[in-house]
Amino acid sequence: MTTGTLITVAPTGAESAKAEVPALPVTLDELLLTAKECEALGAAVIHVHIRDDDARPTLDQGRLRETVTALREGTDLIVQLSSGGAVTDPEADRLAVLDAGPDMASCTMGTLNFGDDVFLNRWEFIVDLHTRMQERGIVPEYEIFDLGHLTALQRLLGKYGLPAGGHVHVDLVMGVPGGMPGTTSALVAAHQALRDLPAGTTFSATGIGRSTIPVMLASLSAGGHLRVGMEDTVTYAKGRPVESNMQLVARAVGFAQLAQRPPLTTAEARGLLGVPVAAR
Repeated sequence: MTTGTLITVAPTGAESAKAEVPALPVTLDELLLTAKECEALGAAVIHVHIRDDDARPTLDQGRLRETVTALREGTDLIVQLSSGGAVTDPEADRLAVLDAGPDMASCTMGTLNFGDDVFLNRWEFIVDLHTRMQERGIVPEYEIFDLGHLTALQRLLGKYGLPAGGHVHVDLVMGVPGGMPGTTSALVAAHQALRDLPAGTTFSATGIGRSTIPVMLASLSAGGHLRVGMEDTVTYAKGRPVESNMQLVARAVGFAQLAQRPPLTTAEARGLLGVPVAAR
């Protein structure tokens, strides 16, 4: 069991509207402030989606580069860009996310129904994303929305080799309508399937909405790590909206400390994930 806990904050996402969630950080200044606050509490990785001037999801290359630069200059966090974007983003734009030079990027391991939409991840696209990250030294986080995605990851690694950095890390995204449920039994099933992946593979878990707390507790008990943030939940408790990403990170840190697995520092997280220190 890993002695410390990797805490990732996912502050924005592509689903919630600023008009409906006023506390959502959508400008670069808001995102940078959130990053600094969450780093001070114990987050080591920031999973980044960006918005345009109208607070709509975007993969604009200039904004992505500006965001990566600002986060590197203002924090020591590992900067992980989402290659998922919004479900309507074309593959070419999602691949171009890598051109912004993040430390890490997400790599979703299969297609799924995402609420009323379809989140399309063709096999050829997954291979392209994986091999481009290998070539550029960008460390992937493999996003797993269903158990079959772990089998796809086993196939990917078997045919195309280990990722940049040599370490395999997955994030179990649980509770999305259309994916695996945010339950302890589902996490246990996923944890068992991880045994078919390379030795030393680590995992984080993300509980969407009301599954946030059960998933956090189950992940910690199984030796896993945590991803929290307003991308994944905007309600702190029943009838109580989230006031800031700090609330969610602070709760995750508290749970990790109760489990006697305190948050990893950024340096420790880089060592775990095989992420080199970025040039500034």
